[in-house]
Amino acid sequence: MSSVTAQGTPVTRRLRWPFRGIIANFAILVILAYLVLAVLGPVLAPYGPNDIGAGPQLSTPSAAHWLGTDGLGRDVFSRIIAATRPALLAAVIAVVFALVLGTAIGIASGFLGRFWDSALSRIVDLLFAIPEYLLAILVLAVMGSGLVNASLAIGLVVIPRFARIARGSTIEVNQRHYIDAARLCGRSRIWIMRRHILPNIASPLVIMTAINLSTAEAAYAALSFLGFGSTPPDSDFGSMISSSQQYFLTHPWIVAFPAIAFVILVVAFNLLGDAMRDRLDPRSRTTAGA
Repeated sequence: MSSVTAQGTPVTRRLRWPFRGIIANFAILVILAYLVLAVLGPVLAPYGPNDIGAGPQLSTPSAAHWLGTDGLGRDVFSRIIAATRPALLAAVIAVVFALVLGTAIGIASGFLGRFWDSALSRIVDLLFAIPEYLLAILVLAVMGSGLVNASLAIGLVVIPRFARIARGSTIEVNQRHYIDAARLCGRSRIWIMRRHILPNIASPLVIMTAINLSTAEAAYAALSFLGFGSTPPDSDFGSMISSSQQYFLTHPWIVAFPAIAFVILVVAFNLLGDAMRDRLDPRSRTTAGA
């Protein structure tokens, strides 16, 4: 028999799993599996990801090397496990960076209005006008390559998306009566934005965060493929595919397995974004979580 809270809400109902549907739960389980690999990778990997000569060069999948070896004799399975950490880190760093700055810009623009709205909107429009990958490459040309720099470059590209969502939602919330009541009570602008605006625009921002995790991961893989990601010999999905593309016709597993691992992660992030949208925004329900 379930207990009841002071407000009369059953505890079992309050603690119920928030996502429904096989697809949504599958996506969450896949992402959790990648998180486990990212955290416990050094323990789970049968070989060191950078161990040259761990096996014969370009060997086919076998009991000793489940996914074969690359052109330097490194174990592909171990390198894929090692690649999950920079993949997840890049996506999280980029999206959190874009979420914080984009939300701040959007709330300031929508709430303050007038000069601030005009100035900040022009900055966002300028970022939108530059092709995303070109902007990221330009930033990396100045900052230098590497995991953190690539993540921040991707975050800079994603900032306008969060700013637009935050601005539109702020303008809508700013017209409500409790905002006028807070002003009449003498509350400061910072207090109103922190206590009233931000909590009431959180849902679309959470949805945007989940959706852009897949975008950030794909962008990082693309930049890594071009040589702007992790520093060699550290592995990530983009660099593994790039360094092995010469073997695609003769030893396709070297390219196929990292590509499959990357695609599974991106698809899981996409499905998670759909599940979050269906959960938090009933107006845009899809069949993804059905």
